[in-house]
Amino acid sequence: MSDWKKLYKERVTSADEAVKHIKSGDRVFLAHATGESLLLTEAMVRNAASYEDVEIVHMVAMGKGEYCKPEHAKNFRHNALFVGTPTRQAVAEGRGDFTPVFIHHIPGLLETTLKPDVVLLQLSPPNEEGYCSFGISVDYTKPAAENAKITIAQINKNMPFTLGDSLIHVSKLDHIVEHDSPLIELKPPTLGETEIAIGKNCASLVRNGDCLQLGIGGIPDAVLAGLTDKNDLGIHTEMFSDGVVDLARKGIVNNARKNFNTGKFISAFLMGTRKLYDFVDKNPEVEMHPFTYCNNPIIAGKNDNLVSINSCVQVDLMGQVVSDCIGELQISGVGGQVDFVRAASFSKGGRSILAMPSCVKGKGVSKIVPFIDHGAAVTTSRFDVDYIVTEFGIAHLRGQTLRERAFRLIEIAHPDFRDGLKKEFERRFHRSYPSK
Repeated sequence: MSDWKKLYKERVTSADEAVKHIKSGDRVFLAHATGESLLLTEAMVRNAASYEDVEIVHMVAMGKGEYCKPEHAKNFRHNALFVGTPTRQAVAEGRGDFTPVFIHHIPGLLETTLKPDVVLLQLSPPNEEGYCSFGISVDYTKPAAENAKITIAQINKNMPFTLGDSLIHVSKLDHIVEHDSPLIELKPPTLGETEIAIGKNCASLVRNGDCLQLGIGGIPDAVLAGLTDKNDLGIHTEMFSDGVVDLARKGIVNNARKNFNTGKFISAFLMGTRKLYDFVDKNPEVEMHPFTYCNNPIIAGKNDNLVSINSCVQVDLMGQVVSDCIGELQISGVGGQVDFVRAASFSKGGRSILAMPSCVKGKGVSKIVPFIDHGAAVTTSRFDVDYIVTEFGIAHLRGQTLRERAFRLIEIAHPDFRDGLKKEFERRFHRSYPSK
């Protein structure tokens, strides 16, 4: 038996025993999004009575988030780097916190102000050299494992073995839990007429040979659906999902014209179904990297013709973009939005697109507004913004005056709200609203 196999065998334990190594006051990082080990998280929650004031840190939560429940307020406190559905209420009610941070800065914080005590991982089985793969969650998860005092890893044969900067040796794992369970999956969203129209408008800004960054949700998926007439597209992103696989199988995404990492899909994490996970397993064309690589604007900006496509919540007439809160309510985080808006500005031929429906569905509220909501925070500044897209059209704001920006935004607002916005235009700029 080789040395690593002997070491592996010695460190195998159960989930309930492994989480006993978490101590009161510890900072515990969970693997990101679909990479979370539900087995270890649930074991930790079962052991809650043994803990006081354990800080749980992660970005997108795809599990149940039971550590955020009121009955566990003395045992756990959540520190969200990205607020999600299972954690939103805890942050809103003061049982949790939100830390604003650009994604590419997170690994650096893991060496300083957010240094982990414990990290809960989910990894592939080791290869012949004793290396496991972080699979679908490299992002901040690999840097967290490298900086934690204690690493606890579920070894799961269902985790794909992805390549790139995505490996960890068995010798770096303190406690190993062998358990094969289905990975968390994110099903493709159902696209309505509004999303399809937005997707077509965004897709019209994409050219053959472009390199894409795509966010999460219906709008990025609708964009992918609108790219079937393109060719030689590339991927450099923080995440991608099933829609990219569909385009890759059609030969539309092939990374052939990328001037940087030619022939490679570059990503930090993955969110999709088994179709996606099977596609990336041992795929030499797919490279997974931490956020310090994927999301560093200077590195990502080395890709010529980089097009970033992300969603937003609200835009004011100056072009200030709100994407992570509704008034004072924190609903998400910056994600990769600003990283890639800036990367696109560094890129030769780059473009950044921020897309949203023109109004809140069923509520009669415009998303293009004179002023952002009270308490809301600007995600992408008016100095960074490039294209804003709704189902009614495209507003190119970069290099435009405030007056021209307001005009272009009003023209893509929902028709029900344009008259009110035009009155605000005339009040603010002391002139009549121009006719087309």
